[in-house]
Amino acid sequence: MKVLIVESEPALGCLWQRHMQRQGLEVQLETEQTGAIAALEIHSFDVIVLDLILKTGSAFAIADLVSYRYPDTQVIFVTNTSFFSDGSIFALSANACAYLQSDTPPEDLTALVEHYGNSV
Repeated sequence: MKVLIVESEPALGCLWQRHMQRQGLEVQLETEQTGAIAALEIHSFDVIVLDLILKTGSAFAIADLVSYRYPDTQVIFVTNTSFFSDGSIFALSANACAYLQSDTPPEDLTALVEHYGNSV
């Protein structure tokens, strides 16, 4: 299973990446919109873990591209804010399948990635 993580905090993204790789997933980490778009130009992914509030770029621009080019790719949004906690993210992104806090344990995030990646 191929996973793209787009997370502005490199240490957090690396933590998730290492945990998922230990579970046998193929994981690419990007920290900004430009890198994520470049990765999507070259590869398709089964699941994308996307930081809702990127330091550089727009998570919604990435999600829109994914929705257009890869309509079967699932997007798990993560955030360290309470913004969109009302579930409205699911109305804004066609590929959104989950919305989690950034401090979700890596094993729980990995379990969700595996679940949604295997459901495609």
